[in-house]
Amino acid sequence: MDDWIRKALTRRVRNREIPPDQRLVYGVKFALAMTICLSALEIAHLAFLGRWNSEVFAAITGLMGTVSGILIAQKT
Repeated sequence: MDDWIRKALTRRVRNREIPPDQRLVYGVKFALAMTICLSALEIAHLAFLGRWNSEVFAAITGLMGTVSGILIAQKT
C-alpha cells in the first residue's frame, strides 16, 4: 500500500513532484494516531462513566484542526 500521507503532502509544481520533509510526515502520522487514541479514550469514558469529557474532546478538536491545517497549507 502506498504511503497515502506522503502522497497527500506531495506538492506538484509545473509537472514536478516535490516530496514533503520526513519530519512533517512523521508529525502528521503522530497527530492522526493521537487523534485515534483520544477518540478511543472518549468512547471508553462515555461507555464506562456515562459522561462527556470536554478536555479530551478539546484535545481531539485541536489535533484535527492541526492536521487539517497542515494538509491544506501544504497543498497551496
